[in-house]
Parts: sequence; structure tokens; C-alpha cells
Amino acid sequence: MPEVAIMIEGQDGLDWATWQRLARTVEDCGYAGLYRSDHFTNPTGPVLDALELWTSLTWLADNTSRVEFGPLVSPVSFRHPVITAWQASAVDSLAGGRLQLGIGAGWQEREHEIHGFELLETGRRFARFEEGLEVIILLLQSGGPVSFDGEFYRLQDAVLMPRSPRPGGPPIVIGGNGPRRTLPLAARYADEWNALLVTPERFAELSARLDETLREIGRPPEQVRRTLMTRAVFGRTNSDVERKLAGQSADELRASGVVIGTGSEVAEQLARLDEAGVERVMLQWLETEDIDGLEAMAEAVLTP
Repeated sequence: MPEVAIMIEGQDGLDWATWQRLARTVEDCGYAGLYRSDHFTNPTGPVLDALELWTSLTWLADNTSRVEFGPLVSPVSFRHPVITAWQASAVDSLAGGRLQLGIGAGWQEREHEIHGFELLETGRRFARFEEGLEVIILLLQSGGPVSFDGEFYRLQDAVLMPRSPRPGGPPIVIGGNGPRRTLPLAARYADEWNALLVTPERFAELSARLDETLREIGRPPEQVRRTLMTRAVFGRTNSDVERKLAGQSADELRASGVVIGTGSEVAEQLARLDEAGVERVMLQWLETEDIDGLEAMAEAVLTP
């Protein structure tokens, strides 16, 4: 079975009390990690509590001792890569080397329009993303001053302190399924590729495509870890599962990659992900108030 972590949507009403309960539950129950999105708000609907990413991760770093954690993913479109690298280095140092640094191009139009950030058209957005990745990696992995002269970002003899306790800094995670843009960027820059909401069969296809791309640029495939973020709908009983589905078809959702069911059913689906090459699965837990459910899923799935 792959390692099992939890992922939550930080813009869906996340406040301090909820975040602290979730973090302690994930740590105490034996989950491998706790990850969260980085958004101001959702694409539609009312604006809810959205605890700021790096503030929440700083608390997590200082109040847990075991779980790995990080953003899935933090966009360069509204976070300058120099600031992201600075924060990541400090948080990873505080956590003793447990941060996984997920970086993205940005995608949600609403939050950019509301707050005055330029999302850019797709081609230039990914060009900015690649420059942002280069800047972050330079700052986190270079021991001395670094310079960079790009279209979007510039550095001149820049150094960030304190350093991560890991010589290469926190691992860089690139998420997404796009074979034309995302996978080549993951092959070039990532320590971990995180697929999004795909079936085991599709994951295996994309992973094989990543292998090919890695070999083409001279990187061994084993240098890039393979993980998956997908939604989880767990219930102690079949009636619990049906209640959470609220009329949605379990078969249709499973066909899109969602993990659904009671403990034995979830374990069976996780086993298929393991066979497809998933090393860690981040189960998206939308019911952030359902702490009992998180505990029950851990007992059913993580207990030997």
C-alpha cells in the first residue's frame, strides 16, 4: 500500500481551531503527511475563512514532530518566488526538514481578478512558472550568492538565510497531469511529481510518459518520486458512504479517480494505486469537521 497522507482545501472555511484539530489528528493517527491548497477563495460562491498558507505551515512545523507537509500547490502568480523560497527555507528549518515544497503556475481567475494579480495567458503563465522554479531552486540549493536575469525575475548576488537543514533544500513538488507542459517541467525541475485525480491506469500511463521524458534529458527515473492527490469519500458503513455521496454515483466517481468506500474498499483501491506506482497518496478530505471520520479511516486503513 502507498503511504497515506491527508490533503485539505484551505479556502473552504479553514480557521485556526479546525487546522489545529486536523493537524493533531493526522499526526496522532499515523498518517504520513498533511497538505493543503493555497487559495484566497473558491472559483465561485461566498468567501469563507481561508487561513493563509505559510502562517498555517509555520504553526504546523512547530507543533508537530513527525508528519511531512506542504502546499499542493503554491502559485508563483501571486507569490513572488524569492519570498516563497525565503519562507520555505525558514519553515523547513523550523520543522527539522519535513517540508515538501509544491509550486504551481496558478489557475484560478477569480482570486487573481479580486486581488489584482496578473494570471497571464497560458503560454506566458508557464514561462513565468518556469522562471519562478529556477529562482526558487537557485536560492534553496546554492550555498553562496546567486544571480539570475530573466523576463519576469532578477537576482543579483542573492543569498537567503537561515538555510534548510537539508543540503538541497526542501524537495520541489510539481503537480498536474499535462503531458505537454507539466510533465516536462517535472522532469527538469521536480524531486516529486504529484498527479491529480486520475485512475490507477491513467497514473501508470502518465508515469511512463514521465519516465521517457526523464531519460531524454539524462535524469534517472528514480530521481523523481511519484505521488497522487485524489478525493476520498470514506464511511464506516455503506450507509455512511451513501450519505456523503449525496446522490452522486460511486461508480462514476471511481471512474474519475476518486477513492470511495468503507475501510476494506478504500484499502483495495489503495492497493491498486500501489500497483500503478503511486508512492504516496494525498487523500483530499473535504469534511474538515469530521475528525471522527479521519480517525476511523486511519484505524481501518493504516492499522496492520
